[in-house]
Amino acid sequence: MKRLRKRIFVVFLIVWAAFLLYGCAPQEQEKNTEESSASEAGTEGVREETGPRIGISIYRYDDTFMKLYRSELKQYLEETYHAEVIMRNAGGDQEEQNRQIGQFISDGCDGIIVNPVEVTAAPGLSDACSQAGIPLVFINREPNEEEQKRWQDNHMAVSCVGTDSRQAGTYQGEIIREMPDKGDINGDGVVSYAMLMGEDGNEDSRYRTEYSIKALEEGGMKTDKLFSGNGDWNKDNGKKLAQEVLTTYGNRIEVIFCNNDSMANGALEAVEEAGRVPGKDIYLVGVDALQDTVKYIKEGKITGTVLNDHEGQSQTAADTLIKMIDGEDVDTRYQVDYIKVTAISTFHTLKGED
Repeated sequence: MKRLRKRIFVVFLIVWAAFLLYGCAPQEQEKNTEESSASEAGTEGVREETGPRIGISIYRYDDTFMKLYRSELKQYLEETYHAEVIMRNAGGDQEEQNRQIGQFISDGCDGIIVNPVEVTAAPGLSDACSQAGIPLVFINREPNEEEQKRWQDNHMAVSCVGTDSRQAGTYQGEIIREMPDKGDINGDGVVSYAMLMGEDGNEDSRYRTEYSIKALEEGGMKTDKLFSGNGDWNKDNGKKLAQEVLTTYGNRIEVIFCNNDSMANGALEAVEEAGRVPGKDIYLVGVDALQDTVKYIKEGKITGTVLNDHEGQSQTAADTLIKMIDGEDVDTRYQVDYIKVTAISTFHTLKGED
């Protein structure tokens, strides 16, 4: 009897334990499910962090320097700020660029970067972006000082990033002046030159032209301008102008100043086809430090160029825009310096070099 009672008691304990386990298991399972749901609820509908949407309009995609610039700008914005970059080609048409900026505004871009077709359009673009509450940065082509002062006076979220083309022109003149003969190859006491300019009326073109010759003359050299023409920054146009120069003036031309490297590279082709020996009986100098031009400098064919720092400019533009988007105060203008590049330069320090 005692054994029976003992067995019944054991069975009772087993059943009771089973009951407890059964009764508790769903509660624990429910608790685990709730924790999982809570964890999922914490991430449900939350996307991976994305950066701002940036609209960029470039005056022309076929400009060699701006190809480097826009590529670096896009990459830097995406890698550094995780930005969604919308880039458009204005194709040299200001009305088209105006439409692009209007579309950026309609699309709700957080910031806009413009390489203007015409700097005279800057006031209208600045007003449009300011009224929409969207920060704006102008690149490569700077609005005038009066316009920049207007941004400051009216507390507009507008800035510009560029260079001082007077510095570029000065460096070009110094490059020629630093040659053993100071550019006077024929020894007649006068530097006879041709000037291949960019676009008519463009400030960069005007300053590079003016200050390159000013640097020569302030260094004690007399100059004689035999030819000047606008090549619109284009290699083929540079070649055509150089052909005209060489056909008209022949060996009288000692230096060909070019407002940019694309035209200098085209002029080099014309010089070689004319039977001249570049670097010996004629000098060529440009601006931008394109890779092809730097290669020609190493080969002694082009006398020098001036590094137009596309990396420094594009990164400064991106940083400035992001600061404004974040509500920070910025300067109305940022300048990135040029660097002289000649055969004695340390080429491996040049940005964009292999």
